[in-house]
Parts: sequence; C-alpha cells; structure tokens
Amino acid sequence: MLPSLPWLAFGVAASSLLVSAQRAGSIAQVGSSLVSAMMMFLGNEEKVYILDKAEGNSAQINGHPAWGAAWDINAHTATLMEVYTNAFCASGMHLPNGSYATFGGNGAVGPGGNIGSVLNNAGSGAYDATYGDYDGGNAIRILNPCTNADDWSSPQCQWFDNATVLAMQKRRWYAACEPLGDGTIALLGGFVNGGYINRNTPNTDPAYEGGAAEPTYEFFPSRGAATEMQFMVSTSGLNSYAHTYLMPSGKMLVQANISTMIWDPDTNTETQLPGMPGNVVRVYPASGAVAMLPLTPANNWTPTILFCGGSDMPDSYWGNYSYPYYNTWDYPASKDCQRLTPEPQDGSSPAYEQDDDMLEGRTMGQFIALPDGTMLVVNGGSNGTAGYAQATGMTPKFSDMPYGESLATGPVGTPAIYNPNMPKGSRWSNAGLGNSNIPRLYHSSAMLLPDASVMIAGSNPNIDVNLSTIYPTTYTVEVFYPPYFSASVRPQPTGVPTQLSYGGAYFNITVPATSYSGSANAAAANTTVVLSRGGFTTHAMNMGQRHLQLNNTFTVNSDGSYVLHVAQAPPNPNIFQPGPALLFVVVNGIPSNGTMVIVGSGNIETQPTSAVSDLPPNVLNDAAQGTGSSDSSQPSSSKPSTGLIIGGIVGAIAVIGIVGAAFGVWMARRRRAASRQHPAAAYAMGTTRSGYMGSSATAADRARHSDSSAFVPLQQDNPSMAWNASSVSLQYRDDFGGRPSDVAYDPYNPDPDGVRRVEGYRS
Repeated sequence: MLPSLPWLAFGVAASSLLVSAQRAGSIAQVGSSLVSAMMMFLGNEEKVYILDKAEGNSAQINGHPAWGAAWDINAHTATLMEVYTNAFCASGMHLPNGSYATFGGNGAVGPGGNIGSVLNNAGSGAYDATYGDYDGGNAIRILNPCTNADDWSSPQCQWFDNATVLAMQKRRWYAACEPLGDGTIALLGGFVNGGYINRNTPNTDPAYEGGAAEPTYEFFPSRGAATEMQFMVSTSGLNSYAHTYLMPSGKMLVQANISTMIWDPDTNTETQLPGMPGNVVRVYPASGAVAMLPLTPANNWTPTILFCGGSDMPDSYWGNYSYPYYNTWDYPASKDCQRLTPEPQDGSSPAYEQDDDMLEGRTMGQFIALPDGTMLVVNGGSNGTAGYAQATGMTPKFSDMPYGESLATGPVGTPAIYNPNMPKGSRWSNAGLGNSNIPRLYHSSAMLLPDASVMIAGSNPNIDVNLSTIYPTTYTVEVFYPPYFSASVRPQPTGVPTQLSYGGAYFNITVPATSYSGSANAAAANTTVVLSRGGFTTHAMNMGQRHLQLNNTFTVNSDGSYVLHVAQAPPNPNIFQPGPALLFVVVNGIPSNGTMVIVGSGNIETQPTSAVSDLPPNVLNDAAQGTGSSDSSQPSSSKPSTGLIIGGIVGAIAVIGIVGAAFGVWMARRRRAASRQHPAAAYAMGTTRSGYMGSSATAADRARHSDSSAFVPLQQDNPSMAWNASSVSLQYRDDFGGRPSDVAYDPYNPDPDGVRRVEGYRS
C-alpha cells in the first residue's frame, strides 16, 4: 500500500469548518495535498490526481521527495504516488478509455533547482541522486484511475513512467495538447528546456532558437515523424501552452502570442484569423483565463471561445529565456475579454467580439465551467505574469526583487462568475462570493468535483520549496462552493448510464419528486442534462475542458416524478471528443452529483456514429408537485464501474512491455546503480564545448541548445538538432549550457555500453 499521510495538524478543528463549508459562495480549507498541486485531474468520482515538479517536498516516498499524490475527495486526505520523471510544466489529456496521459516536462533537478547530478547529452539533468528524479523532457506518463475498492499496490493503479519504453519523439516543455475526434492527442510546440519565454534576443532564429525551441507537432499515438508548424515560428517567444480547441470540422483553433489561426491536423495547413484585439497576450506567461463556452442545443453546439485577462505588455518588456526585461509586478494585468466563434454557422468570417471586462485585471485567472452553464474564474494576481526568476532586466540583483522569485503580485482572492446568457454589461458578478486569504499565483490549479464544488490547490512561484517567502510553496487545499449550494434540495436522478454513444437511441433518466419542490411541469421544463469534462489543469489552464448540454424531452408522472428522455451525444465526435466526463442533471439551476461516464467507444479509433433518434414529445401533468424537503446531498445512486483499463491504451498504441511488479524493482536497481556511478565514467560527455557553465563560458555558450537523441522510445532514430549560437546570457534557473554528445546513453541504464535493458526482457 502506498503511504497515506493525512494532514494530522488539521485535526478535529477541521470538522466544524467542514460543517459550515457548504455555505453558498464560501471557500473552505479542507486539508493538505502533501505535494504542491501544479497539475490536477479528476480520475473518477473518488480521486483527484496531483502532480508537482520535482522539488524538495518534505513528504517522502521510497526514500526521496514525493511529487505525485492522489487526493481522496470524500476523506480530504492525500496518498503519495511514485512518479519517476520530472513533470515540471508538462501537458496532459484524457484518453478515450478514461486513462490520463501527461507529456513532457523538464530535465532532472536537485536542491535549489540545480541541474541533476547526472547529465544527459542535451546538457540538462538525466538523473539527480538527491531528489531521485529522472529527465522528463520527452516522457509520456500514463495513469489508470483507481477507486478505494481497487488494489492500490497493483501496478495497474500506479503511474507508468518509463521513457525508455514510451516517449515522444521530441522534448517538449510547455507544449499544447488537444485530442482529435478519434481520441488521438495532438502535441504542439514547446521549449526544449527551461526559460521564461521561448526566444533569445536578438531573435535571429525564431524557429529553433539555437536548439532551445521545438516548433514541431506530433501525435500520440504516433502518425509519423514530428513536423514543423509555421505558426510556432511566427509566434516565436510567446507560444508556450498555446490555446487549442478542436472545432466541429475536425480543424483546430490555435491561439498564441497575439495571433490566431485554424489548423488542419491532417494536412498541416493554416488559415489565419484576426489577431487579438488590443495586443493582449493570453498564453503563458501572460496566462489569461481562456475557455470554451457551453455547447448547447440552443447554439447548435457551436464552439465559442472566451479570452479574458492576461497582459498587454509591450513586446520588448517580455525579455527572453533568461527573464523579463520589465519589472512585471509593476505592470497591471488586463481585464479585457473577447469572444471568438471560429466556425460561424451563418457563413460569416470569424471575428473577435468585445465582451464585458472582468471585474478586475487577472493574470493566472482560471475558468471552471460549472454545471449550471456559468463560468467561474478563480486564482491569479492583479499585476505581473506567471513564472519565476531571480532577476529582471531592470532589477539585476535578487536581493532587490520585492516579491522573492515571484513575477506577479496582488493576489485576487475573490472568485467571480461569468454568465454567458446574460445581456452585455451584466455578465460578471462576485456578489455573495467569499474570499480566500491564500495567494494562488504561479502553479495554482482548480478542478470541478463530482458534487459540483470546485477544488482549489497549489501556488508555488519558487524554484524549489520555499515556506518562508512572501508567496510560499502552498499545500493547503480549498473547496469553493458555488451559489447553487444554497439549495436545501439536490436532484437525485436514477438510471444514469455509464457510457454514451455518438447518436443512437435515447435513454431515460428518472428524477424523483423528492429532488425539487413546486410544480413538476415547471421543474421538468427547467431541467438540463449536461456533460462536464474538467480536463487536465495546470498553469491556469484546463486542457480538454468542455461543457455540453444534451437534448432532452420529458414525461411528468402523477406522483411528481418525471422521466427525462435524453439524446446521446451529437453524432460528431469533434464536438465532444471521446473519453470521460461527469453527467449532471440540473433542476432549476441546481445540479445533482455528477456520475462519471465514458463518451464514445473507449478506444482510439474512428468513433462509431449513428443517426439522432427522435425524442418523444413532452407530457405534462398539471397536478404533479415536487416533495423535496430533505437534504439530498448524497451521491447519485448511479455509479460507473472503474475497470483496469491501462491495457486498453497499451493495445491502442503498440506493445510496450509493461513489466508489472518487476518494474518497481528494476527502477530501484537502476536508481541505486545510477547514484553509484560517477557521471564521467557512466555517461561520457562530448568535449566539443568548453566546460559546463564554467566561468570561461562565452555568452554564446550559455544560450539554450538541445540534442534530442536521449530517451529514444523503442530505439528509434531521433537525430539531434543543428546548433546555433545566441548572444543572450541566461540566468533563469532551469538553464543549461548545452553540450552535445555522441554517446546515446540511457539514463535508466548505467551500463557503459549504452544498451537498453529491462529486467526480464534482455536482448
């Protein structure tokens, strides 16, 4: 069993806090995540999974600091999980069968964020003997979510994290991530290693930045060699975590820097759309709040994207890989909001539309789609940007940095709610919403929970764990209770399915009379059935987040219950890609507890579709009334069955040889062996550059470079990039001098001959 470390200091005092926590609009502290929640996703109705960057958390697992955990939604406790590679600034996405994958990250680091004790041939860390982390630059990690009823000691419930077996073709840090209609994941762009923004100065090589930028795209499972994307070249610098949204046509909206385009992933063709009004940057590190508005029958499930906040700093203020030129904390965040419908159904040309300003400027604000069709924004700061640094172009000494390593200040502790259905001028409100005194800045996260509350965690604008700075590493978990928690009655639907198809026969859900009060006809007419996918959250984004209302009619029964006749998902998988989602029944704006369902076949494949079935006409009963008066906050009686589904995704991508329990033994042996090896003996490095960040290194030698030949999955060829010098002197703490090597070593394998071996699978 994995070590479980509930926050004992919280003690009995928490009980009274939790009793009052469900007051509508309140924010309650509920426990400790043990690792700072840089990334989160909802695995099932019981668990939220948390990932941190490799750092010196006091929570230990297998003799080293932990940076993975599973949060029990009901018990408010965290259980540590082993993660081998450094997931710092990775991307992530659901898979069609309910598994999750994370992609990329950074090199191994040790205390203080310094490069790991064992180097790879890209010049960054392959392994660190103190923290015990491995290079995550092109790692693909896969997790099968498990429940309390499952055997957590089984490898099927643990992260599969072995980049010698399963990896991307390219190193990607801050890559974009979006599923296609068949469940394939598109991975776009990214850094090769660390930095503030993705460019050198002067920017003489906007495509590759001397080997520091990765302007290509690839797919998981692979569809061929990684291919250059022109958009990642033209948006050079400000294209980290590009905003990506699959459109009904199968093409993809991509927004970065101040540019916008529609991309065809089948042909790699780009159609330019208008630029962002006001030159407001929304991608990291400006980190605006960006989300797709609810897809409903009323809008014919036509996607509209809402962009709010971020920064309109002039281009020169952003600086380069090292740090920003300007003192960002002195620059107010934007409160501008824009809507864009990339594929208008009336045949008009796509154009940005000015929307209501936010109530205050925010950087690192984060949208959460709520089941009632409104959009919650939480977290963030009123000044500055995401990221951390120990200097800027205007403040060269760390001792003069006023907020430690944080590049943002003015934490915004009060949430706000955007209602897309209200008239312009009245869409934003924070009336009745509580305030948190916990700063939620860089590396904060938020996720919708099955009871329709919102989990808020993280914040760590520090290179390593720092509990004494002004904006410290944060482990406290909070829960926000939206206004609908004022209801004394929650719907308790029955008959909720566990799998939905694209088109096909409708299904029935029964809403008992105890789920509401008043007229049954009115309640039934004001009931919606929605699919809510919270996505994979990191860096004020929820990758893959979508909210879709299903079509329905109803029959009201004489006993006050009513039956909802609910259509399947629209027969176009591009509208709501295959995979997991919560199904909520919302009565008079009050959601039920969500039931986890799978939409689609559960496989990475062309999804089966069927014609939409006709729904029965509404049947009214004027005498029927609801009897709801008791507390109905218990979970819905319909529960999905969570199987062991890691095998499904393995079968979909290839035979990758998961070695079960032997894997843990193998990793432990490799870790011990690596720590015993002297880097010069075990991992001979090339000598074509003078020293490794030594005092004699020239400015050109200190620029970002990359050799991506390490971590080649299944020993496929992956030739290194060309080298290109740059004049920038890097001081961002994830930097590296860059040294090429002609030794294709395996960081999991200390054998000097470089042959990859897995215990029990020797070649």
